[in-house]
Amino acid sequence: MLLALQKTTVRAIFFIMKNKRFQYFINVLIVIASGIISRKISIVPLIIGDILYAVMIFFIIKMLFLNLQSIQVAIFSLTFCYLIECLQLYQSDWIIEIRKTFFGRYLLGQGFLWSDLLAYFSGTIMAILLDTNMDSKKYS
Repeated sequence: MLLALQKTTVRAIFFIMKNKRFQYFINVLIVIASGIISRKISIVPLIIGDILYAVMIFFIIKMLFLNLQSIQVAIFSLTFCYLIECLQLYQSDWIIEIRKTFFGRYLLGQGFLWSDLLAYFSGTIMAILLDTNMDSKKYS
């Protein structure tokens, strides 16, 4: 009985580890945790959180659309990040109220910064490199 339970557990673990969506989901959770921690530690530059935001968006899109190539995911995620940043130029009462909430602040941001565009680009490049590294280890 115990041996059968162990075999089932091992099979489940191998299934989870081979499931690419689950791997990307774990990556997203790690990036979210890292991003929140980066905002809580005062010695970490704020730009690190913006870089991690772009990495998170890349992994979310890759998780949802596994068949897309990294460059396609990069274009979609960078476009999304840039649109969110440009949306910060829009200052209406209803969207300001959303930005005052915990999730609104982290997802929509507070204000437009040109440096964020560079951070998103850097984060997307980093995500491409991480994704390529993950794919190359799959075949090693």
